[in-house]
Amino acid sequence: MLNSISQRWMRPIQIGLTIGWLVLIFSLFYDPFSSWLTNPANTISPLRVDPDLCIRVGENCLKQEAYPIGVRLFWALIVPAGIFILFIFGHEVWRKICPLSFLSQIPRILGLQRQKSLIDSRTGKVRFYVPKISQNSWLSKHYISVQFGLFFLGLCMRLWFVNSDRLLLGFFLVGTILAAIVIGYLYAGKTWCQYICPMNIVQKIYVEPRAVLNSTAHQREDQKITQSMCRTVKDNKVYSSCVACISPCMDIDSERVYWEKISMPSYRWLRYGYFGIVLGFYFYYYLYSGNWTYYYSGAWTHEESQLATLFDPGFYLFEQYIYIPKLVAVPLTLGIFTLFSFWLGIVIEKKLKIYWKHRHPSLSLEIVRHRMFTLSTFLVINVFFIFGGQPSIQLLPKFFTYFFTAFIASSSGIWFYRTWKRTSDLYEREKLANRLLKELKNRSLDLNISDYLDRRSLEDLTVDEVYVLAKTLPSFSKNLLLKTYEKMILDALTEGEVNSVSSLSRFQYLCQELDISQEEHESIITRLAIEYPLL
Repeated sequence: MLNSISQRWMRPIQIGLTIGWLVLIFSLFYDPFSSWLTNPANTISPLRVDPDLCIRVGENCLKQEAYPIGVRLFWALIVPAGIFILFIFGHEVWRKICPLSFLSQIPRILGLQRQKSLIDSRTGKVRFYVPKISQNSWLSKHYISVQFGLFFLGLCMRLWFVNSDRLLLGFFLVGTILAAIVIGYLYAGKTWCQYICPMNIVQKIYVEPRAVLNSTAHQREDQKITQSMCRTVKDNKVYSSCVACISPCMDIDSERVYWEKISMPSYRWLRYGYFGIVLGFYFYYYLYSGNWTYYYSGAWTHEESQLATLFDPGFYLFEQYIYIPKLVAVPLTLGIFTLFSFWLGIVIEKKLKIYWKHRHPSLSLEIVRHRMFTLSTFLVINVFFIFGGQPSIQLLPKFFTYFFTAFIASSSGIWFYRTWKRTSDLYEREKLANRLLKELKNRSLDLNISDYLDRRSLEDLTVDEVYVLAKTLPSFSKNLLLKTYEKMILDALTEGEVNSVSSLSRFQYLCQELDISQEEHESIITRLAIEYPLL
């Protein structure tokens, strides 16, 4: 899988993509070459325009003439390709190759980040550090709403003028790059990616709790640097460079973030509202032009003087204009679709909660919400790929079009099947069982575990079988069991996954399975507090 490719190889790929992106941005300001691909006389080019074809926008036909392809390349190919990578390979691949993420790290790479001074109370020496966003700050508590708002504004700008105006798109992308660099200068870590970049909420939709082919960080005890966790390479060895700019962090374990945030109101707004804003964005092409040819032809990527249409009628329905200015019609459409989608999600969630409560009284609200989120994301995936990238895909042979449709349908079906049955309890059991399995492997020689596995290896055991094995092995004494349990808690404390207060609730299932009492747990915590006071 791509997620297993070494950072030494991923960094050159990221730099190459960054250079390619900068070249594309430059072409938006100066490109005397690519218009030959769209010239009507170039009969071998699939991008050539047909001057006799009428692509209607309202009552008028768009003028068809040769145009530079930079805008079309960006919106109709590169952006959909990024979403495809997210959905199939997960954020751990995307965040390693994202050009904007790399550009935001330039101040750190050059050693030019802003630093603050702090006097060490013990030594009296002055220590310099790069500041982070405080976990108690307003932005830390509302960053999802901020990113959703920026995402909404970005889509409005696309439909207003950025979709086709080369210069405005160029300034838009340059401004985004400068904003990322400034944030990278002001704050440590991936602050731009975590707190500001609107792409972050897109990633949350497609990769939480997991993508189709991404790795599972909580089941990789042998790998301390997981998923897209920040890292550096020195002497051909990879080291963590994480500065804990956010906690919990998607780069370390996306599924953990999902289960810890699932009850937040902003997450419910994001999951239900996102479907509506995507649907509204693509439907506006039809509401504006009165037909789907306008969108699928890709004519919107080279529509002339789009900025001048801001005060023209924003809707054309039933062969007549509706005189609401486009400047108002765009946010009105996106807002109505978003609010309706959110309202519909809330209503269905309540209905399903009542329905499942009667049939499965033990079913928690968390599971109901997770399944609603899963259904919503499944719909988003398929709706997006019905539209996203299609102006480019439809230029290819029909076989590829059918293959791509079948691939997305089957991939989204597999994703839905794997995600629907996930629960936070299952996630915790898998994580704790993996730690327990690690301890069993360490003690396998002393305990002769192979005698009890009936020709199976430890890796073949299910989650529940691991617990049963640890609890029933005759030579796995109570004292040894408690030592193993203590080691697992120490690992969790060291990795910052729990603290002394939350450890009991996090390890509750394991305590039940291994017959460890609350008093024994508290005794272990007290002992660890004495031995490791910094934890």
